Amino acid sequence: MTIRSLLVTGAAGGIGRTLRTSLKGRYPLIRWSDVVAMAPAGPGEECVTADLSDAGAMIDLCAGMDAILHLGGQSTEAAWPVVQAANIQGLINLYEAARLAGTKRVLFASSNHAVGLWRRSNLIDHTAPARPDGRYGLSKAFGEDLSQLYAYKHGIAGFCMRIGSCFEKPANQRMLSTWLSFADFTRLAIVGLEADYTYEIVYGVSRNTRSWWDNANAYRLGYDPQDNAEVFAADVEHIIGAVPMDEDFQGGGFVSPDFTGDPARIPA
Repeated sequence: MTIRSLLVTGAAGGIGRTLRTSLKGRYPLIRWSDVVAMAPAGPGEECVTADLSDAGAMIDLCAGMDAILHLGGQSTEAAWPVVQAANIQGLINLYEAARLAGTKRVLFASSNHAVGLWRRSNLIDHTAPARPDGRYGLSKAFGEDLSQLYAYKHGIAGFCMRIGSCFEKPANQRMLSTWLSFADFTRLAIVGLEADYTYEIVYGVSRNTRSWWDNANAYRLGYDPQDNAEVFAADVEHIIGAVPMDEDFQGGGFVSPDFTGDPARIPA
């Protein structure tokens, strides 16, 4: 499809800031949004501060947008009220606003934690049923289903990206399987914005030698990742999870019953 206007939520985060450079000038108008202040808008940009929990603000935010790349919301494990407000009610607000605006597609930043209770011995693909490893993962599984509802009932194409670990480089052994480089995320997002589909689930992961995910569905749509976490193996493969359970399941430390979202304990 031809995109003349794109909304990117969660634009103040690490991925959002990277996209402001990598997507610059690709579409006539990109509206960047977050709940916190962002760098000033440049040519072809708008910067809007808005809260997902405010349904009226979402209606204003989505107005006139051909497509939405939704990165916003709670980005790790948290208490039920926090996850519910941002990732469940907030997501409903966004999709309803997209429907009212006549938006044609929404790219949803799902997470590997929607399938985190699959064991590492399982190679899974886009057809694997959700096995969320916590409240955050459950909210992402909900988001995938919500995307499917709006795709088939309201005609808003849905592209759900089960993102692994999107950082400059891997930080531990687990990320040798789950790492997604910033450059490969941009490549995946462009596929989601420009390919022809109704509803798809893909994995947000680079072409890692140790990947637990068969990403043939993304490759079919045109995704061609160029990076491989294996080049960092010598530096990080000795860094493992805090408890044995962390190393059995794909979700890492998120699967531990006592994990509450402390980022100092568990990297994404």
